[in-house]
Parts: sequence; C-alpha cells; structure tokens
Amino acid sequence: MRKLISTGSPFEKAAGYSRAVVQGDWCFVSGTTGYDYTTMSMPETVEAQTRNCLATIAKALQDGGFEIADVVRAHYYITDAAFVDIVFPILGEAFGDIRPAATMIVCQLNKPEMKIEIEVTALKRTA
Repeated sequence: MRKLISTGSPFEKAAGYSRAVVQGDWCFVSGTTGYDYTTMSMPETVEAQTRNCLATIAKALQDGGFEIADVVRAHYYITDAAFVDIVFPILGEAFGDIRPAATMIVCQLNKPEMKIEIEVTALKRTA
C-alpha cells in the first residue's frame, strides 16, 4: 500500500510531489530545504536551515510511521564547500548513532536563499 505524506507546503502541489512516499517498509523523503513551513520563511544561516530540514524530515517520517533511526540513506546538497564543517556536527547529532550511507554534494539549489537540501530513505527496522 502506498501512502503520500505532505507538509502542506504550496511547493508540493505546484511542483507535483509529496514530502514523502511510504511503500511497504520503505519511506522515501523528498529533498527538503530549510523552510519553516508554519511561517513559510527561510532562516539566513545554514545551521538554522539544516535544523529545519531535519525537523521537517523527522515529522514526515513520523507521519509515515517511521523514525529517524530507520534512515538507511541520506543525500546532502550544500551550496558552498565552506558549509561542510558547519553542518557536519548538526548532521552528527541526528545521524551519528545510526550512520546511514550518505553523500554530500556542493551544488546550486533552486532558490538563492537555499543553502542546504537533505533527502533520505528509510527502511523499517525489524525487532
């Protein structure tokens, strides 16, 4: 059974995507930027954006019946190589104990205010 998860972001409808898609024991979370979806504002710092990304991802996972600990793959997209050492400790707080397979890429994102985008895949853990 397929379940679509939404944050209520206007971007999801406009661009035709879901924040996450649950299919069986898998949850695929779309690339998530640092917007605060309650205020539709973007913080200025990469640290705050990273924390917002992780909070949005955690909520999408929870809404799908998953936890951060279920994450098996993470892709990080940053707009400046100087952000690597800034975001590593924040990512370590979230993923340090579970250590998913991960890739970080320096690239341009869709809007100039975006400094980081995070995409994850989760697989339900078995007892």
